[in-house]
Order: sequence, then C-alpha cells, then structure tokens
Amino acid sequence: MDSFLSSISSFMKKIPDHRPKDLDQLIRPKCVVLYYPIQFPDVSRPRVEYKVVSRPEEKLDEAPIGSGEFPSSGNHQEDLHESRTDQRPVSREDPGDQMKPLHIVWPHRWEHDKNPELFFSTLMKLKEKEVNFNLSVLGETFSEVPGIFSEARLRLDPHILNWGFLSRGAYLQVLLQADVVVSTARHEFFGVAMLEAVHCGCYPLCPKALVYPEIFPAEYLYSTPEQLFKQLQRLCRRPDIVRRHVVKVDTSSYSWTSLKAHYEALLSAGCP
Repeated sequence: MDSFLSSISSFMKKIPDHRPKDLDQLIRPKCVVLYYPIQFPDVSRPRVEYKVVSRPEEKLDEAPIGSGEFPSSGNHQEDLHESRTDQRPVSREDPGDQMKPLHIVWPHRWEHDKNPELFFSTLMKLKEKEVNFNLSVLGETFSEVPGIFSEARLRLDPHILNWGFLSRGAYLQVLLQADVVVSTARHEFFGVAMLEAVHCGCYPLCPKALVYPEIFPAEYLYSTPEQLFKQLQRLCRRPDIVRRHVVKVDTSSYSWTSLKAHYEALLSAGCP
C-alpha cells in the first residue's frame, strides 16, 4: 500500500495532460491492507516422521534438476489433514531431537528474485567452516532455473534431505520436521511460504526489508549477508535453541478463518 501511494505523484508527472491533483491524498483515506488469507494445516496432532528422500547411495543424475524430488521410498505420508485452524505455531521441544543436525528449509520459487545465490553461498560458507546441518530446498521450478541450483546440489549433496517440488502432503511433512526457514528474497509483498513454515514450527530468518518487518519481530530479521551467516552458524551449533523456541508470530491473524469476515464486509460494502 505504501509503495503504491508513494509512487502516484511521480507516476502522474509522466502523464502529458489531464493530471488529477493530489490523487494520493484522495485515495489514502480509502485504503486498507487486507492480507492474503491462508488456510493453514492442522498441526495440533503429534508430528509424523517423514522418510528422507535423498540417500547417500543415490546418484544425482537419477533425477534431473527441476524434475521434482529425489527418488523416494514411497513410504512417506502423502497427505496431511488440513483444516481452518487458528492454532499457534508448534514448538520443537523433543529431547530426542536435540542432537540431530539443524534442518534448514528454503521453500521458494526457483527464480532470481528469491536470491538463491545468497542462500547457497551462505550454506557453502557454513560447509567450509565444517558446520553440520541438513537441508531441504523445496519450491516450484519454471523454464529457466538459475545455475546456482545445479552447483549447490553437487556441493551440498551430503547435507541434502529433500530437493525440488513435493506434493502438498509431503511438503507440509518437511516443514513440520524442519527447524529453520530462510528467506533471501529481493522481492516479496507478503510471503505465504514463510508463514506456512512458521505455523509448522520453523524459526524464521528474513531480510530486514520488504514486507518482513511488518510481520516478523526484529529478532528474526537480518540486515546483511554476514548477519545471516552468523545467525545460521549459531543455530547450527545450538539447534536446541530453535527446538525449544515458540516463534513470536500469531499466524492466526493471517488465516482465512480470521480474515473471512473482513473480506465479506469490504466486498459487500454499498451493496443492497
């Protein structure tokens, strides 16, 4: 909303004639932000262990880049019950999990505006420092996939649990098992994937820019690539920090259950 309103005056200057005066001031009182309504999964039930999709004995050329996922055992649960729930994000306080490597997930479109270069360069730096972690890179691919994905898949292979597009049920299972969800986006007006991951219990790390400061408290934001690296390095060395942490974001505020009445009120305003 702010981007739109602040750009009106400069845009109107490009019009040769018939320029409405003070258009931004006329529009501003009528504007309201109505968030995208998310139908979150029901995470009230105990977590179900998912089957690791990538295994050491598998060869990378068995599943080409962009084809979806690594070959799977076929035993993992494909569907996860979904409901219109307003429950808070889950906590990962399972004593048996505390010694497992930190599981980092990146659930975004495989395009340059999501800045995968920053994400993968950070993980490669962690690997060079001999920091242990597990990795799931999810999301949809299109006709052109940035070259960094093929390089990262080779260099980070020992850390990879999941790679590529998954069914909805398998996707949610990964989010339920992951510890940290990372955004490196250069362009983001909302960020459904980040909120879904937080609802499933992931600790978010987001740029201190774009929409993120509007949704996420300062403790989950980073300003520079070095800050992102240091945060991930700290959490990789102390995964128990995030597994005991309940994220301070009320995802129910962005649910369809909460927003439905607002949509109905606005869309029916002035109707007989």
